[in-house]
Amino acid sequence: MFVLKVDQDIELQLFQLHHCEELFQLVDHNRNHLREWLPWVDNMTSPIQYHEIIPIWLKAFAENNGINAGIRYKGQLAGCIGFHQIDWTNKQTSIGYYLGRGFERKGIMTRTVQALVNYAFLDLNLNRLEIRCGVGNKKSRAIPERLGFVQEGIIRDGEYLYNHYHDLVVYGMLARDWGNND
Repeated sequence: MFVLKVDQDIELQLFQLHHCEELFQLVDHNRNHLREWLPWVDNMTSPIQYHEIIPIWLKAFAENNGINAGIRYKGQLAGCIGFHQIDWTNKQTSIGYYLGRGFERKGIMTRTVQALVNYAFLDLNLNRLEIRCGVGNKKSRAIPERLGFVQEGIIRDGEYLYNHYHDLVVYGMLARDWGNND
């Protein structure tokens, strides 16, 4: 099983079927908080739905085509992070993440994204990473900005969020620039 230790308090753990209830509870207890920026939240109505999704995530990981991991903070599931499909031809992927409300403002996501970027560039030998955030999602945007990602542009009406489209800001990081952001 994939486990990536971020630091003494945080580790990333690949989701397994026995995490279904815990993952659903994280989403359910943070439903209003998460639905502001994540279009899939209302569709998750039962832990049983993760019985179908987690095997898809595990298959993608086994085929070296993505990661969907839980962020454990002091042993507790705090959020999720992952690589969407990996484009091996162009050696690039995008990172998605979310955190439960009670875990914000502890530096968890910044440290977690930094660890996953290191893994992407140093272990997977990828060349480019992208993070897309809602233009108005200041908390999410702060992560790539803090880590030195370059704002590359705005995708107008880039995502449908329940009853409206919203713009996405695109951040990029290249492997050659990652070591230079210290």
